[in-house]
Amino acid sequence: MLLPFCWMITTSIKTYADSVQIPPVWIPTHPDFSWYGKIFEQVPFGRYYMNTIMVAVGRTVPQVIFCSMAAYGFSRLRFPGRNVIFIGVLAILMVPSQVLLIPQYYEMVRFHWVDTYRALIVPGIFSAYGTFLLRQFFMSLPKELEEAAIIDGCNPWTIFWRILLPLTVPALSALTFFAVLWSWNDFIWPLVVTNDDSMKVLSVGINSLQGVYVSKQPLLMAGAAMATVPLLIFFLVLQKFVIKGITFSGIKG
Repeated sequence: MLLPFCWMITTSIKTYADSVQIPPVWIPTHPDFSWYGKIFEQVPFGRYYMNTIMVAVGRTVPQVIFCSMAAYGFSRLRFPGRNVIFIGVLAILMVPSQVLLIPQYYEMVRFHWVDTYRALIVPGIFSAYGTFLLRQFFMSLPKELEEAAIIDGCNPWTIFWRILLPLTVPALSALTFFAVLWSWNDFIWPLVVTNDDSMKVLSVGINSLQGVYVSKQPLLMAGAAMATVPLLIFFLVLQKFVIKGITFSGIKG
């Protein structure tokens, strides 16, 4: 697992001669850090970064809100057809995203959303996986908390917002991390709905370097390294909560 990451880092500081040397060399003879600056000259890398952050935030915040409310309803509230609807939500997990690609793109064209943030964000604001993960966590909480709140006169919204939701911070952190990770690494959908260079995200922008500068591997690796570092920092910050959330919900990402 660490081998590709180490190769990416060492290649990003190689000279062009070292990067094409046969047999390949792991440690560059003369480290060259200039590729990290050159990538900003070759493509609008800062714009790619900003687009990626906006899309990640735009998807993650609504996804956490919607999934937490849906999970609370499926785990704690009693209403006709609850299990049937939940099975329908789980069925979404069995549908490959490629199947929905053309219908969703057709909708974006009809809405005139192609090359907009709405096309990049709106289709990703709901997650069946996130609903399932949070539901499992809600079900692990003691029912006595809810019963005591009902005796004190709390309605379902108060129980959700003031009592149960604060206890789900580990699960919310895990979902936040997965949502950011999936959004950050998403490639197919941004590639389909963006044509303008100013609307590209990091995954699509770095891929475009491969076609134009196919032989400049250090440039590609420098872009990949800069795209990876924020996710690593984000994971290190949330690591404790992510592991705790997955452990309590009993499922894997």
